[in-house]
Amino acid sequence: MSSDVLGFQEIDKTKIMLVGGKGANLGELSRIEGILVPDGFCISTIAYKRIIEKTPSIHELLEQLSRLKVNERDKIREVSSEIRRIIEGIAIPEDMSEAIAHFLSRLGEQTACAVRSSATAEDLPTASFAGQHDTYLNIIGKEAILTHIRKCWASLFTERAVTYRLQNGFDHRKVYLSVVVQKMVFPQVAGILFTADPVTGHRKVVSIDASFGLGEALVSGRVNADNYKVRNGEVIDKKISTKKLAIYALKEGGTKEQGIEPEQQNKQALTDEQILQLECIGRVIEAHFGQPQDIEWCLVDDTFYMVQSRPITTLFPIPETNDQGNRVFVSVGHNQMMTDAMKPLGLSFFLLMTPAPMHTAGGRLFVDVTATLSSPVGRETILNVTLGKSDPLMKDALTTILERGDFIKLLPDDQSPSKSSQGRSPADFQTLNDYDPAIVADLIQHSQASITALKETIQTKSGADLFDFIREDIQQLKKTNFDSQSFGVLMTGMNASSWINEKMNEWLGEKNAADTLAQSVPNNITSEMGLALLDVADAIRPYPQVIEYLQQVKADHFLGELVQLEGGPEAQKAIATFLDKYGIRCAGEIDITRPRWSEKPTTLVPMILSNIRNLEPGERDRKFEQGQRSALKKEQELLERLKQLPDGEQKVNETKRMIRLLRSFIGYREYPKYGIVSRYFVYKQALLKEVEQLIQAGLIQEKEDIYYLTFEELREVVCTNQVDYSIIGQRKDEYKHYEKLTPPRVITSDGEMIVGTYKRDNLPTNAIIGIPVSAGVIEGRARVILNMEEADLKDGDILVTTFTDPSWTPLFVAIKGLVTEVGGLMTHGAVIAREYGLPAVVGVDYAIQRIKDGQRIRVHGTEGYVEIL
Repeated sequence: MSSDVLGFQEIDKTKIMLVGGKGANLGELSRIEGILVPDGFCISTIAYKRIIEKTPSIHELLEQLSRLKVNERDKIREVSSEIRRIIEGIAIPEDMSEAIAHFLSRLGEQTACAVRSSATAEDLPTASFAGQHDTYLNIIGKEAILTHIRKCWASLFTERAVTYRLQNGFDHRKVYLSVVVQKMVFPQVAGILFTADPVTGHRKVVSIDASFGLGEALVSGRVNADNYKVRNGEVIDKKISTKKLAIYALKEGGTKEQGIEPEQQNKQALTDEQILQLECIGRVIEAHFGQPQDIEWCLVDDTFYMVQSRPITTLFPIPETNDQGNRVFVSVGHNQMMTDAMKPLGLSFFLLMTPAPMHTAGGRLFVDVTATLSSPVGRETILNVTLGKSDPLMKDALTTILERGDFIKLLPDDQSPSKSSQGRSPADFQTLNDYDPAIVADLIQHSQASITALKETIQTKSGADLFDFIREDIQQLKKTNFDSQSFGVLMTGMNASSWINEKMNEWLGEKNAADTLAQSVPNNITSEMGLALLDVADAIRPYPQVIEYLQQVKADHFLGELVQLEGGPEAQKAIATFLDKYGIRCAGEIDITRPRWSEKPTTLVPMILSNIRNLEPGERDRKFEQGQRSALKKEQELLERLKQLPDGEQKVNETKRMIRLLRSFIGYREYPKYGIVSRYFVYKQALLKEVEQLIQAGLIQEKEDIYYLTFEELREVVCTNQVDYSIIGQRKDEYKHYEKLTPPRVITSDGEMIVGTYKRDNLPTNAIIGIPVSAGVIEGRARVILNMEEADLKDGDILVTTFTDPSWTPLFVAIKGLVTEVGGLMTHGAVIAREYGLPAVVGVDYAIQRIKDGQRIRVHGTEGYVEIL
């Protein structure tokens, strides 16, 4: 037979470029023993290419289409409709037509068929475009089938399909279409079977949707379906829907909608026995494909037929471990205020840095907390001291798992680990020491001296030595960070804050008092950075030429060009001074592969311009002094009120001590991360110097390619001068897929994503709930911003975003309030919001979907909720 037309028996997954995703999956399904698939054949992409190549008028139109932008709707409509008209009128060559007739005679001349498009870019593991192209049911006779094959080809150019490709960067000329012609079956019941729960991700739960009649009605969302959940041969949940409609086939061809008799509407569509039979079929198909599947099935006279299977692309991967037992993992990104996917080199650096038992999944890091949760002491620490205190949603999710009772076994006290996952005892987390405030300056100085030494020594290293040196330096860094003094100072500041909030609420009924007391504290490297950028604005503000130049600057080497302008040398010096101290930072800085500000200084330009536009000269000092005044006023007011209470004198003395500890040490909370990120940049520059040589030797194409290798793999490349580019290509594809996934706060070894909820009453009915992390109430315009570079802020705006790691701090000087999806009481955004006196609510699930850019909102930073006005 010609390669234009292939029967299902001739097709397997290697033929995906010939028959597209649907076709290849049907070929594979047909090969599985015991699985019934209605017979059929595919018109290959070769046939489609032949047709297009023989039609010159299409080429010019495709050229036009590729030059259009997503928003040019009218033009897209016009060009795509012309392409469809031409394709639907094409004559199919005789040899192709005969090949189709041959396969049809095998199915039976007058057999009703389903004709479906199968694109080479559809149903692929990473791009689920289900429903982008067309399906025609119950088509009878050769002529009708040829007409509908042309319609399928034309469906590549519906407005929706064209727009989707433009949005996702697929080339119209590189997407080819195969057409699947499959014998129709006329089911009593049809539906979809997911071999993993598509909502929770649980890999051991099968989820089945079922409705009367043809499955198309259910797939297109036109009818309600029953839903059954099954686990290991047991139906664990059923939702029986009222099924008012079904779609049935007509004898003469085509389909019709039909109402269902009232007494049938609430009948369970499948018997329990059939549900369990489907579970077994699903598991067999899943085992064949090697990953969870989304399967379309039909029930005809008590027999199940499978008509399609594709991977479920939305599941979050399960963290990889060598252990077969039940495990619980918590997201590191939620704690680090950075939930974006990281590249392999970034992940492997973080893994070298951490003492905790971490694993990767979906380009994110997760800590295995199973051992901690299995011990009574560990459980108490994690739920009420470390994670749970900062993030109530994580606490609630972990509590849900523990309440099940059977997922994690509780060990008796004497067998349980005495240390937390970071190797610390619960007492370490309770530290409240009266250190000499000068200790902070000593710790900072020590850190800076060691970075200066690192910069000098690393210059002398190259090749394998460089990698061994970096690994050794990281071991030293771990020891320093584990240093009981540094950790003690950190915890003292945080515990003083907790003590103040708890006691002021108990004694005076005042919530979150520490928020105001922590404004403008000394030694906070991150909030000082936001203020330092105000100095940069002050240095540039007098020079209109520089401002005008910055407004249109695109290239990152602009600093060199500044010098020629009036005021240029001053501007250049101000920006260079800022970069000298803070240029090591960037958004997502825990990923070493992200470009730092000193590598990409244009990132800072919008913020500098925004400060020049919105603020007056001298704002830095005004802001800092205003914070100091607020804190002092709050302290005096609290002490005055405490004096009036029973044991007032004692309460005043205790509170004074705690305020002193808070103001002396809470600023240091931000420093250890700055130290780590400073070292990261030194490592990165040294590694990129090595990579330069690999590029010159023609081994590596672009320096960014090494970001897709782990630390060990990169060392191997440097030592052996060999690199496997297929691994880099595969990882680039994986990373693109991971970027689209949202990581869960908590996931189990079964792949189940446990979602926590807030347990709070007495809030307004329309309140959008989060964690109160910085006190006060503010109203303003919501600015939903996902990239710092896009921040066009006006005075009085409230920033709404997914997360804010330290690099977002410079925006905080220009806003009046903060709402984020990720974060807890002690994550960076919260600490800085308190210090700048910005009302803030974090941990607001789906904030960027629920709050629209430009809406007026009210942020209740003391109570922890947001209202849309």
